[in-house]
Amino acid sequence: CHGPAGEGNQLALAPAIAGLGDWYIKAQLQNFKSGARGMHPEDTAGLRMYPMSQTLKTDADIDAIAAYVAAMPPVRPAPVLTGGDPARGAQLYQVCLTCHGPDGVGNPAVQSPRIAGASDWYLLSSLQKFKAGIRGTYPTATIMRGMAGTLPDEQAMKDVIAHIMTLSSQTAAIAK
Repeated sequence: CHGPAGEGNQLALAPAIAGLGDWYIKAQLQNFKSGARGMHPEDTAGLRMYPMSQTLKTDADIDAIAAYVAAMPPVRPAPVLTGGDPARGAQLYQVCLTCHGPDGVGNPAVQSPRIAGASDWYLLSSLQKFKAGIRGTYPTATIMRGMAGTLPDEQAMKDVIAHIMTLSSQTAAIAK
């Protein structure tokens, strides 16, 4: 689903994962495995990941997948969204700074992933799911639900994402 190089596949609703921090991959696999993520009936992609996570029988299995994905060179997926205003998005991104940082590299201390270099369609889908309360019941999902709620509409989401797409992929690669 995520592709041989972890580049993602929009048709499979699978985001680019190559080069994400092993701590983040572990946490998300554990969230899927426990049902804290991927169990909402409107989360089609999550519903696909939940059974996949059940094949990971031990913590060592999760650790091995996380190490493998983290070691993949990050990819920069081609943008597919249109109509975002990066200048307006930079203003709206101010609420994201605390967790994701000015360069979008994330912060393991607060369990926020790297978003610079992410698939734009996946960022939009995630923001929509967080705002609607569809994505996850784990603690950072609750925080993201509130943050996504500060974006009044899909245009604001596209604006923030247009800004995120301007962030340096080179900088994003170093925050594992």
